[in-house]
Amino acid sequence: MSQDPPPSEPPESIRERLITMMRFTPHAHGLGLHVDSIEAGRVWGRVAHKPELIGDPETGVIAGGVIIALLDHFCGAAVMAALRAPQPIATLDLRIDYMRPATAGQDVLVMAHCYKVTRSVAFTRAVAYQDDVDDPIANAAGAFMMTTSPFPGGPMP
Repeated sequence: MSQDPPPSEPPESIRERLITMMRFTPHAHGLGLHVDSIEAGRVWGRVAHKPELIGDPETGVIAGGVIIALLDHFCGAAVMAALRAPQPIATLDLRIDYMRPATAGQDVLVMAHCYKVTRSVAFTRAVAYQDDVDDPIANAAGAFMMTTSPFPGGPMP
């Protein structure tokens, strides 16, 4: 893995941008996705266990679609944390390997890393877990399209 130069924005500006992205993306807001920590190209977060996110009422396990949304959103957030300036991105490809069901009643944590940014594509890895990152619920590998088009309605907050 190569060391990418850090973003030119101060970390607090990146954090504010990612929290705003979570708040104003209806799906992320509805699920209650939360950013815990940010570094250049890396983001950690969580989705709290809530009754409305349960996929199987008999087991109380969080729905698989919630895990997909968590991994996709945080992979995108890792791309944003790797960029020198905000720009629109879109998921091109997202592969998810499920390893085990989530433990009922516990939050699901996520760590996402953008490890390569080219002129047109950014590449990410992520893991969803609970108690131990080495005992994953799911792993993800993603590719995100980069665009130079301006954000609709003006610059991203």
